[in-house]
Amino acid sequence: MRPLQPVSPGARIALGVSFFVLFVAFWSAITFGGIVPKTFLADPVQMLLSGWELLTKHGFAKDIGMTVWRVVGGFLIAAAIAVPLGVLMGAYKPVEAFFEPFVSFARYLPASAFIPLLILWAGIGEAQKLAVIFIGSFFQLVLMIAVSVGNTRRDLVEAAYTLGAGDRGIVTRVLLPSSAPEIAETLRMVLGWAWTYVIVAELIGASSGIGHMITDSQALLATDQIIFGIIVIGLIGLVTDFAFKALNMKLFPWAQIGR
Repeated sequence: MRPLQPVSPGARIALGVSFFVLFVAFWSAITFGGIVPKTFLADPVQMLLSGWELLTKHGFAKDIGMTVWRVVGGFLIAAAIAVPLGVLMGAYKPVEAFFEPFVSFARYLPASAFIPLLILWAGIGEAQKLAVIFIGSFFQLVLMIAVSVGNTRRDLVEAAYTLGAGDRGIVTRVLLPSSAPEIAETLRMVLGWAWTYVIVAELIGASSGIGHMITDSQALLATDQIIFGIIVIGLIGLVTDFAFKALNMKLFPWAQIGR
């Protein structure tokens, strides 16, 4: 094992699975061994049984679908606006100078702090939850994309000008292709953050969703159900993350060299 030395795909999978095996083993040891009372931390078997009951008897699959819909909807709205604005900010310095102070200010504002206002403005329906995800994702996306575009190698830009490219050609044929892998990676990372925002939104004033189930379970001290909900979020996020990585590798194979 040497710094920055790549590992084979098989070794990467084995190491990743090993951590989960050790984690479950530790969890089992402290719960089945009585080190931690089951009132505070359910054991893995009880968690799975409760999860199966939630799915088969209490319609938890519908809650999962609602949460996924909210995440995807809010994130796509944020990305649809943030990507072009971030590209403009990265490509044109006057645009960056105009928007960056406000974007830098807004990205430090926690999305959860807006929930009381959003409930007042939009009620407790879907618009409020989509707005929380939008606020939490949009400003992060804009600034990170602007930085990615702005970091394009200057020699590529100068070479394109030398070959007769115009300003529009510089953006579409140099800046975008060069920064596209980083933009895709930014979208992947911020999508993970969007899951945090949707659960926060569902903890307050929601009648469906994974966050709503977790809130109800907390009132009943049902730690098995709470843990199952958390694990479902992690599994969905893990699948989404791997899908994003696979898509990025297919679309931008040159960006994977050396990884």
